Amino acid sequence: MKLVENIYLTGALLLPGIAVAQQSKTETPNILWVTIEDTSPQFIGCYGNADAKTPAIDQLAKDGVRFTNAFSTGTVCSPSRSCIITGVKTYKTGTGNHRSEYPLPNSIKGFPYYLQQAGYYTSNNRKTDYNIANAGEFTKEAWDESSENAGWWNREPGQPFFAVFNFVDSHQSRTMTFPFSWYQEKVLDQLDEEEQVGDHEFEMPPFYRDSPAMRKQVARVYNSLKLTDNKIDQLLDRLEQDHLRDSTIIFFYADHGEGIPRGKTNGINLGYRVPFIIWFPEMYKHLSPWGTGGVVSSELVDFEDLAPTLISLAGGEIPDHLDGRILMGERRSKPADHLVLSADRSDNGIDLVRTVTDGKYVYSRNFMPFMPELRYIRYMEIGEIKQQMRKDLAEDKLNVLQKSLFLERPAEYLYNVENDPWETKNLVNDPNSKEILEKMRAQLQKEILGARDVLLLPEYELALVSKTTSPYEFRLDDQNYPIFNVYEAASLSGFRGPKITEKQVGLLSDQNKLVRYWGIVGLCSQHANDLSPFKTSIEKAMDDPYPPVSVTASAIAFEAFGNSEAEEKLKRFCADENLDISLMAINYLLYATNKDPFVETIRTVHEMPGRTYNVKAACMDFFGSMGLVPNNMKYSE
Repeated sequence: MKLVENIYLTGALLLPGIAVAQQSKTETPNILWVTIEDTSPQFIGCYGNADAKTPAIDQLAKDGVRFTNAFSTGTVCSPSRSCIITGVKTYKTGTGNHRSEYPLPNSIKGFPYYLQQAGYYTSNNRKTDYNIANAGEFTKEAWDESSENAGWWNREPGQPFFAVFNFVDSHQSRTMTFPFSWYQEKVLDQLDEEEQVGDHEFEMPPFYRDSPAMRKQVARVYNSLKLTDNKIDQLLDRLEQDHLRDSTIIFFYADHGEGIPRGKTNGINLGYRVPFIIWFPEMYKHLSPWGTGGVVSSELVDFEDLAPTLISLAGGEIPDHLDGRILMGERRSKPADHLVLSADRSDNGIDLVRTVTDGKYVYSRNFMPFMPELRYIRYMEIGEIKQQMRKDLAEDKLNVLQKSLFLERPAEYLYNVENDPWETKNLVNDPNSKEILEKMRAQLQKEILGARDVLLLPEYELALVSKTTSPYEFRLDDQNYPIFNVYEAASLSGFRGPKITEKQVGLLSDQNKLVRYWGIVGLCSQHANDLSPFKTSIEKAMDDPYPPVSVTASAIAFEAFGNSEAEEKLKRFCADENLDISLMAINYLLYATNKDPFVETIRTVHEMPGRTYNVKAACMDFFGSMGLVPNNMKYSE
């Protein structure tokens, strides 16, 4: 194996002659987290992929406990990490939209803080990306050290530690976004020839066309994981050299699903399900309720469970705001029979999906299905694999399944991932699946209402709320947030047909602005022939005093009726000083049939000072969709 440069293993490892204090064998274990990025279990050897080269990860599974039903609570990094660090689902904290930075209540701290109170040394090497306001102060309070030099080696002698090492080599940037030449130098050239996975040495997912061009791109996933595995091996060797392996419980997992088109950012199993392994040393095997030594557990686990589990292991007091399960030890919680997960905006790609899974079935409710699974997200559009897929689509080289990724979604997905791991057959209309469908619908509704899902607010409103309180606290105020009324309106969104259309039009006259918002958002999924009888009501909504209603109504009126006033309104909304409104307007135009009238407006908006990455990226996606700029790193924003 070639020498791999490892930015994570700094400190005493690189300085010969420095002694390392051996951990005393106390009742409180050391805890090591090995986290990787953007990885689904289908691409790892111990999860059944014989083509993968992941021996270090596989050995952890062989000696430890491998979980087959572990899930991220989100499908992109910062929302996922906000749940990991707080232990609270994003639809309670309002942190589901990628890099939105809304405030938390002062009572919610990063969970390592509670380990510190129990005497632990906490270190993070080094990614944070917590998606909250005041992230610097929050991070400082949670960790004794959070840097590229952080590790257990900086603790007091004999002090128990909780150490996180995050490996970025499997990140989407490596597997698809950065140019192939960058990947060649930074990933492939770092592997010996026998370590590399060739373009023809694996099975292609069926939702991709099996061609040399696509295989060249998918091979990046395997080789990026191999490099990751090498670095994990180095880290574990360091733990062994420091005589700490026999007193340390090791957790291994990915932050969400695979960073390839249809995986990351999508609210389906491929976006949520993650590899998850726990390894116990001999002295702490009694803490495992599953046993050890290659045990496979189908127990349902999600990231809400991590914080209470670790606080419990450390002997700390679990704060009231943590609702996740304790997975092990004397205070172990009863196993769950289902999980509720969520996916919202990723970069400039607006969306809202809520998901229920029992491990075998995955049910996803798409509240904005007028946008396809492969919606416009600039960070993905500049990837060569996405460009190849669009090229194959234009040349009519894709089969029905592969084409479906570019079409409007249904309101609901139901997949039996035990029989259909790549999610190729939607069972929503299957009469034999009616019972499980209705059960999961009810479970989802119960959770949305019980948790008072605050992400039913448009981001425009979340930003206003955050000026005076936190979304977490706001959601509990029934007067300002009548969740039952809001959800009743939102529950129609995505379903199609004249009867649903009529109900949604009726919502446009409701006194509550959020009800009107979900009425008009729901109409985005309706087809023009169902909208035409209500042309007057929709055009009237263009003058609604609530901007999210007005901009959405204008988008519908322009697309469905060619309304010239709507065109002018959309141009103004694109240039709005409120960047949430600007992004909303541009996002709608990405899916407009006729983009020509807006070219000069988008060009002006892109050059306006103060536009955020999301707005500028959406502008570039607009141009890229028309072939006016190349889809490459130079035109990323």
